[in-house]
Amino acid sequence: MSIIHLTGVFLNTPVVIQHRKRPPLTVFATAPTPSSPPTIQIVGGKTASWYGNGNMNSSNANDAFEEEYDWADLETDLYHWTKTLRPVQWYPGHIAKTERELKEQLKLMDVVIEVRDARIPMSTSHPQMDSWLGNRKRILVLNREDMISAADRNAWADYYGRQGIKVVFSNGQLGMGTMKLGRLAKSVAAGVNMKRRARGLLPRPVRAGIVGYPNVGKSSLINRLLKRRMCPAAPRPGVTRVLKWVRFGNDLELLDSPGIIPMRMSDQTAAIKLAICDDIGERSYDVTDVAGVLVQMLSKLPTANKNILWERYKIDTDGRCGKTFVHKLAVHLFNGDEHQAAFRVLSDFRKGRLGMIALERPPVHTRVT
Repeated sequence: MSIIHLTGVFLNTPVVIQHRKRPPLTVFATAPTPSSPPTIQIVGGKTASWYGNGNMNSSNANDAFEEEYDWADLETDLYHWTKTLRPVQWYPGHIAKTERELKEQLKLMDVVIEVRDARIPMSTSHPQMDSWLGNRKRILVLNREDMISAADRNAWADYYGRQGIKVVFSNGQLGMGTMKLGRLAKSVAAGVNMKRRARGLLPRPVRAGIVGYPNVGKSSLINRLLKRRMCPAAPRPGVTRVLKWVRFGNDLELLDSPGIIPMRMSDQTAAIKLAICDDIGERSYDVTDVAGVLVQMLSKLPTANKNILWERYKIDTDGRCGKTFVHKLAVHLFNGDEHQAAFRVLSDFRKGRLGMIALERPPVHTRVT
């Protein structure tokens, strides 16, 4: 058991939080600047991957910190689980060409719609996207909202709302959120034609580019907006290969683009999540390895039903070795074929048969007042 002491001139009374899992972390309050309140800084441990939805001012502060530690423990475990696996790397030739063309098309865009997977919003965030967009207006779409819980949606909405980022939750397959997205894109870029009129120019359609990782639902969103199949879409990465402008009514043009992904994925925990959620090509990973990691995650996720695997397959798991579970499932249902067993587990997760499960929660930035 370890004890964390929160001290400093801005804390009237010390706060002691007991935790049984992680190594000790040093936490202290820093002096506020004239424009910001004091913040808590954490030194040591894997601070960049703290997750949760806690509030230091809440009467349930201890419970909130316990949940944060659970998500942090999961990230730490995931890091160790992936260290011994074959690295996940996937960069088809068309993506390099897409990046070059997309950077040119960005100059024509009034607003950028970035689509991410609601189950893993952080892992489907391209590390260079901010530098590419610069000061361009952006709308963030978290697609597949039907695959996460209301608590997950609220956590992400609060997280991005505090940053001033406009967020739309959508289900590209059923069309939920698409009309709101269309209205928001027009309103965000409304100033474009005001400036054109001021210069004596005629108004033109607002140009919105839809960008994001492979298989996060970009083309499906466009098809739902247009109410007809204008862009090729399928439940696998790499279907869209070329950039394509399509007209939505008389006042909005949309650019459908192929999925873009970093040339080299240095964060293998994010890469494994991409593989679990089918947001990266199958040839880039070992299905049995990825299914084994998913089994271990499901047994430790703070918000998941710990008995979901038993309820689905009637097979016990001790949470320590996911590949052992996959082997048991292979013997039980697939005549020892571990590849088929692994694919069944991943397929059930991807289709929501294991419940509404997010694999990430927002990073916590807790303030002391």
